[in-house]
Amino acid sequence: MQKRKLGKSNLEVSTLGLGCMGMSFSYGPPKDKREMTALLGAAVERGVTFFDTAEVYGPYLNEDLVGEALAPFRGRVVIATKFGFDLSGSDKRPGAAGLNSRPEHIQQAVEGSLKRLKVGTIDLLYQHRVDPNVPIEDVAGAVKELIQQGKVNHFGLSEAGVQTIRRAHAVQPLTALQSEYSLWWRRPEAEVIPTLEELGIGFVPYSPLGKGFLTGKIDENAKFDSSDFRSTLPRFTPEALKANQALIDLLGQIAKRKQATPAQIALAWLLAQKPWIVPIPGTTKLHRLDENIGAVAVGLTPDDLRDIEDAAAKITVHGARYPEKLEQMTGR
Repeated sequence: MQKRKLGKSNLEVSTLGLGCMGMSFSYGPPKDKREMTALLGAAVERGVTFFDTAEVYGPYLNEDLVGEALAPFRGRVVIATKFGFDLSGSDKRPGAAGLNSRPEHIQQAVEGSLKRLKVGTIDLLYQHRVDPNVPIEDVAGAVKELIQQGKVNHFGLSEAGVQTIRRAHAVQPLTALQSEYSLWWRRPEAEVIPTLEELGIGFVPYSPLGKGFLTGKIDENAKFDSSDFRSTLPRFTPEALKANQALIDLLGQIAKRKQATPAQIALAWLLAQKPWIVPIPGTTKLHRLDENIGAVAVGLTPDDLRDIEDAAAKITVHGARYPEKLEQMTGR
């Protein structure tokens, strides 16, 4: 597995990371712990060194899983986690849980994450969503203190707008921004990516396979259980899924030409955008992990990229990516 650096920070990670959320959260009930532990070990064996979790995934279950499974590989892996949701209420889903990025709450969240991850220092700590009630300077200042205390190595934001990125970066330099980015969600290209390039901040796209859609395995007949959060997403209604198949057809055509899969083309396209972009596709299956890792070897030529660009420009993606309440938490 090749390596990439996240911006100017010199934090070096595998070209593809692994998003761990779905092992415990959002995509149906938590998966079998032994199977997921084996999958995390298999990822390390295949050269993956960058793993993404958060306290809200579960909540807490995912950090416990990742901490235990990766304990034998300390020193070989980089673990990123996130704070920012208020988990004191009875409903702890991100959409229902309120936000809390007060400095004292950040301190508490970090102490909990350190214990669950079984580490002395968090490699990369993100604010999960921007809290409109707490100035970002206070958040960055709190993380700066944690860095000075040796409890955190690197600071990141998730789904933040460009003004927030600039203000935070001025207090404590950001190593990475994590936001959704893929061939079916390209909004970061307008302002966010140029800002990251200017400031030397790495970009970690989550849902780089469109929550599974860009694999080509989901059509309008797909049924999602109520425990699968895609059942609440406008982009996953039968009508939207049918309308968005044009994107899958495009990926399929390029994939045939490259002797690859649609998922591999979607990931290779992301990797070709900037050398400091590190996608974190999630999976709970070994064969999917292998397929995703295979994307690193898929070379897209300038002609391939132009063909994808020209074809994608003619396709309108249907359906909002989140219900309104969740979308309001992004881009602040």
